[in-house]
Amino acid sequence: MIKISAVSYLNTLPFAYGIEQSEYLKKNSDINRDIPSECARKLVEGEVDLGLVPVAIIPHLEKYFIISDYCIGAVGKVHSVNLYSHKPVDQITEIVLDYQSRTSVNLCKILCKHHWNISPQFIQGAAGYEKEILPHQAAVIIGDRTFALSGTFAFEYDLSETWFEMTSLPFVFAAWVANKEIPQDYIEEFNKAAANGLKHIDNAIAFGNITLISQEDQKNYLTNSISYQFDDKKKEGLAKFLALLQTL
Repeated sequence: MIKISAVSYLNTLPFAYGIEQSEYLKKNSDINRDIPSECARKLVEGEVDLGLVPVAIIPHLEKYFIISDYCIGAVGKVHSVNLYSHKPVDQITEIVLDYQSRTSVNLCKILCKHHWNISPQFIQGAAGYEKEILPHQAAVIIGDRTFALSGTFAFEYDLSETWFEMTSLPFVFAAWVANKEIPQDYIEEFNKAAANGLKHIDNAIAFGNITLISQEDQKNYLTNSISYQFDDKKKEGLAKFLALLQTL
């Protein structure tokens, strides 16, 4: 039995649906739904064997195996990982960080240091922080909560788009990472299930029953904002991110 922790965001619906359609995976897996930071904690502490985890935790694993041909990535704008601010980025002095994230907050720190050339104070946010951003603050906010925030701040910076401007590379937010070797037959069935979910986006949306935005907007987001193939360019982008992570 493979213990899995998977992110419970809209962008993971194709994976969730694909797994649900696989009798093999349902029979051979114990699946938990968590926020990204909790997925990361469970994998690092060995509570699960496999997780769709923020890639920033990879250096914290004693050993790791990226087992899937698919990831949560973006080429340019992703629309759901943003820095919101009342002031232009060059005037930002304080940034509140999303408690649900590990990768996105580190991406923001990298962009501050290597792209925007600013040195703000970073403050860890707590539940509900996105409703309490002060006039002098900016905030990293990720995931489904961002859909309701469009137009509510004077400035909005898409972190994946800014990464692409800096590096000309896609960004990988999360990958299917194991902390031990996974049997090859399981990996093959896992990739089949992921591919099946991505082929049936409409079914995945119906399965998810998410009402934050319309089903049409969900489909647009899943097909045009998220890039799921863990291809060579994404691997290059991931390696670049992990290297820059060491400079923080």
